[in-house]
Amino acid sequence: MSDILQVRGLTKRFGGLAAVSEVDFSVREGGIAGLIGPNGAGKTTIFNLITGVYKVTAGAVTFEGKDITDTEPYKIADIGITRTFQNIRLFKNLTVFDNVLTACHASAGYGLFDSLVRTPRFRREEKVLRDKSIELLSILGLADRKDAIANGLPYGLQRRLEITRALALDPRLLLLDEPAAGMNPDETEQLMRLIADIRDRFKLSVLVIEHHMDLVMRLCEHIVVLNFGQKLADGTPDAIRGDKCVIEAYLGGGDE
Repeated sequence: MSDILQVRGLTKRFGGLAAVSEVDFSVREGGIAGLIGPNGAGKTTIFNLITGVYKVTAGAVTFEGKDITDTEPYKIADIGITRTFQNIRLFKNLTVFDNVLTACHASAGYGLFDSLVRTPRFRREEKVLRDKSIELLSILGLADRKDAIANGLPYGLQRRLEITRALALDPRLLLLDEPAAGMNPDETEQLMRLIADIRDRFKLSVLVIEHHMDLVMRLCEHIVVLNFGQKLADGTPDAIRGDKCVIEAYLGGGDE
């Protein structure tokens, strides 16, 4: 199986500070990879570099064999990479359904004229998008909350809604930034099963940042460990679990 994402020599400096320094790793097509490390290790910075939020100081990002370094964020989404954020980003005053429908509209094929006049093309495509929204909400277990206001959802369901919105953009690579943050053990277990199901059902690849080590070790097939902006190790969960440098820098510490 080939790699869908490759990061080579990735470096980001803010003034004289290197937040990320010469990091190399890849994500296998159809795989679930984890990106772990203590707070401040550079994990979210790497997500921001992959998705064009930050400009790269040095190095390259390749997606499906094409160089996408410093591509604009909206173009990154168009080519098939979507993400969630540490801090949940929803349209908090819209319903659950409207949050997903808004994301689905990114793939709408009709124009402004069609929407103003409500042409047959508009009505036809709008039905397809609404059906797609309902289907996604059903798959993610949110169909019974479709009329609820997003801001009123429990925290765990807001996380799930954000993942649903990311899936609405039809990604081939899904980046999840601490999806289990704030969840209790039962919610974390459900999330782990959900991510695995999403990978299989939508035939996509996943790169996840997470501090819940039990989730990472059980879910991910390959793990990259960062420390102070540099790659400390990468390999299978068993290899990472037994790596003395990783244990000292992260797994054995209290820096979660």
